Amino acid sequence: MSYRLDKVASLLKEELSLIFLHRVQAPEVGLVTVTSVKVSADLQHAKTYLSVYDKDKRDEVLEKVNNLKSLIRSELASKIKMRYVPELHFFIDDTIDYVEKIEELFKQIHSSDKKENDNTGNS
Repeated sequence: MSYRLDKVASLLKEELSLIFLHRVQAPEVGLVTVTSVKVSADLQHAKTYLSVYDKDKRDEVLEKVNNLKSLIRSELASKIKMRYVPELHFFIDDTIDYVEKIEELFKQIHSSDKKENDNTGNS
């Protein structure tokens, strides 16, 4: 990614985080964190990845955020100085799920190694 795209993505992430913190206060949305923003080369689209605290409500939260997309975009337009505010596309960031799955696999490997060592040590 170019320096300009990185700067724009960083600015959008910061401003969107503030918008979610202060303006999007619907109880059904709950705690939402903007984890990353990826901007297209023409600055027309911004993929925004959200982390939702309550895993069971991810689909509901994503639907609610998509319903509030125009409000979020207009708030963003009032806060940033760009000729064109990118079209926002929201996605759930499942990186934490991936990390938890890998950690669980490591625990299983370590427990099976421990059992194997215990069995060979007793013989």
